[in-house]
Amino acid sequence: MNVELFIARKIHFNKNKGEKKVSAPAIKIATAGVAIGLAAMILSVSIVVGFKKEVRNKVIGFGSHIQITNFNNSTSYETKPICVNDALIQQLEQTQGVKHLDLFATKPGIIKTDENFQGIVLKGVGSDYDWDFFKQNLVDGKVFNVNDSSINNPALISQNIANRLKLKTGDKFITYFVENRSNIRARKFTITGIYNTNFEDYDNMFVLTDISLIKRLNEWDEDEVSGIELLVSDYNKLDDVKSNVFFEMMSYRDRKDNTFFTRSIKEMNPMIFDWLELLDMNVWVIIGLMMAISVFTMISGLLIIILERTSMIGILKTLGARSASIRKTFLYVSSFIVLKGMLWGNIIGILLLLIQKYTGFAKLDPNTYYVSEVPVDLNMLFILLLNLGTLLISVLMMVGPSYLIARVSPSKTIRYE
Repeated sequence: MNVELFIARKIHFNKNKGEKKVSAPAIKIATAGVAIGLAAMILSVSIVVGFKKEVRNKVIGFGSHIQITNFNNSTSYETKPICVNDALIQQLEQTQGVKHLDLFATKPGIIKTDENFQGIVLKGVGSDYDWDFFKQNLVDGKVFNVNDSSINNPALISQNIANRLKLKTGDKFITYFVENRSNIRARKFTITGIYNTNFEDYDNMFVLTDISLIKRLNEWDEDEVSGIELLVSDYNKLDDVKSNVFFEMMSYRDRKDNTFFTRSIKEMNPMIFDWLELLDMNVWVIIGLMMAISVFTMISGLLIIILERTSMIGILKTLGARSASIRKTFLYVSSFIVLKGMLWGNIIGILLLLIQKYTGFAKLDPNTYYVSEVPVDLNMLFILLLNLGTLLISVLMMVGPSYLIARVSPSKTIRYE
């Protein structure tokens, strides 16, 4: 029989009516401290992870995980082409970690209506394009099929551009392409759908259309494109996959002797991804503060319990109990308080996350945060690790205060009231 656990249960669960305990408020405060601290940690980790994923997926949705382009390209969207053949496509598709591959071409232009104009970048995509991202952010109409000959020059535009130019699904607009002062060309497009990602920098820029149109405008050959986009199966292995592709393409030359340049989405958007990495520091600060609050309230509660039970400690020592055994008893009591606080912390934290996930009651300014509501990511592994860490640190921090028991003198405390 575990005597220490038996005594600890009697101390913690004994509810004698009419008996006033000094430690009762302290226990409630300690329990609340653990509950609030754990709930805050669960919320902060889930929200930050959810926010990072949401913003990261928006950037990837416009540019994929890895892009292969002409090494001689400038920062302009008026790109120099590369020649892509079936052998190269097959080689890249067989690269470990690559999930999907598609070709793209870009060309800057100006949309002009009767009332306004907007500078844009036309991104041409083919029948192999992965539309999942834009389907998730579609607000009207539908994505186009490049093989559908019933629509001439289809286009998918953002809601920002549609609102500014007063366009809607089914409307037609003219885009002008300026090669030089003496060469200005125009094309008429038909809007098949309108998307909204709340990522203003890109929403104000990109219009998707058929890649064959971009090739004709640029007067490229059939095998020439602006670049190749690769999606990886596991984002955590993005750097490894990018390195493999980089070394594969480093010595590759196309039929026009072009050199290829391989970049990951993190290298193409360093400011955004550096900013997302800085958010991790905020999480660690919150976890540290919440853990400190939980530990402080627990230490206070344990000290009050020990002081209240000084007479009992003296009696146990008189009966031959060792200080280590009595310390173990009070550590069990502390564990009961921590576990109860953790139970309520999990209930509060997970319940708030579920409410936010399915109702989206907490809103954000999309112009500042790129999302219209607080994103959450219910990762049970993170929640489990937070629980284990809270339990372990809280109990370990109780070991020090429990040594106060060794200073209790049986002869003085046996008469303690």
